[in-house]
Amino acid sequence: MEAVRISNDGEPMRTTIPAFLTALLMVIPVRAEELGAWVGRLASRNVQISAGLWDMGTGKLLEGHQPDLALIPASTTKVVSTYALLKTWKPNFVVETEVYGDLKGDTVRGDLVLKGLGDPLLTTERIYLLAQELKNKGVLRVTGRVRLDQSAFDGQRYGRGWENTTSDTTPPVLPLSVNFNRDDRGRIVADPERLAVEVLTRVFREAGVAIEEQPVKAPAEPIKMLAVSSPPLRDLVQDINKYSNNFMVEMLVKRFGDGSWPRGVRRIQDFYQSLLDLGPEKIVITDGSGLSKDNRLSAKTLAIVLRAAWNDFEVGPEMISSLKVIGGEPWQLSVRDANLTRRVRCKTGHLTDVNCACGILQTPEGKYRVFAILLNGESKPEDVWELVSHWAN
Repeated sequence: MEAVRISNDGEPMRTTIPAFLTALLMVIPVRAEELGAWVGRLASRNVQISAGLWDMGTGKLLEGHQPDLALIPASTTKVVSTYALLKTWKPNFVVETEVYGDLKGDTVRGDLVLKGLGDPLLTTERIYLLAQELKNKGVLRVTGRVRLDQSAFDGQRYGRGWENTTSDTTPPVLPLSVNFNRDDRGRIVADPERLAVEVLTRVFREAGVAIEEQPVKAPAEPIKMLAVSSPPLRDLVQDINKYSNNFMVEMLVKRFGDGSWPRGVRRIQDFYQSLLDLGPEKIVITDGSGLSKDNRLSAKTLAIVLRAAWNDFEVGPEMISSLKVIGGEPWQLSVRDANLTRRVRCKTGHLTDVNCACGILQTPEGKYRVFAILLNGESKPEDVWELVSHWAN
């Protein structure tokens, strides 16, 4: 039997492994008993499993069970979507909200029109900054009302496949959305556009811009007065992955597709086909958040994406830092294994009968591993972390 190793100058060299050592390597899989017992317990509950642990440096599979099996990935899908967004748009990318009106002196004659382009973090606090931008341009009065332009996105407000999952936990997605389309108590509102107009009008008035709401005829061609930017993509991705914010990533996926979910998803698939030779049969997704149970990813696919991000000098630091750090966040996580403190960075995913996690761990010896675990069936998050703890310790 021949093995390949790399010489100091990077060239492959073939060496022969003695027959007795070949046999030894074939019959003693590393820690197979522990993994086998874990698989057996889950199999007794009819849980489907795709799991694997890979060496970060070489990409070699160290241990796993059906790592090529594509299963429902839940929110681990966000690893796939956010890396594609970061790599394509770059970490400094921003999404603008445009403001139009007929400004004469200190007065906007007619309506003040805000055109949304998909800013996923247009909150009340940032609207106060927008109001200050208006005042900096000299605006003190609007004779008409605040009006929204939602033409940047198509009419699809919910992702494909959300009807069979927890879609009631995610608001409708519109290009201009205020406070994630939720009220002051965090509840999804029935009329998000009314909410946006009410918040914008109130904040502008509080900031000293009079909104008179007179029935004044708007100019034929509204004039662009200014554009305000979202936080940079690096910050948006941090919020998406650490808090698993479905709404924010779906806003960006629609923007990625120029207002269309299918185009945004297809562009993500094309990205992975080009960069990592992962065809659409490997990146089977209908959304960017993982809410849809039509999505299918394997442990191996997730590991390939994470390993690519780890080795990506351009955007890898931003991507890896967006993952949750076990024992290292300023808020409490459900995983409280002291042995994992600051040694695991991960993205988790949960739907009914779906529990998943993928990420990067550091062994006690300081070696880096990439892992992914997808469980479909009657499982619990503890089942996932039992294996992570086994691999990390």
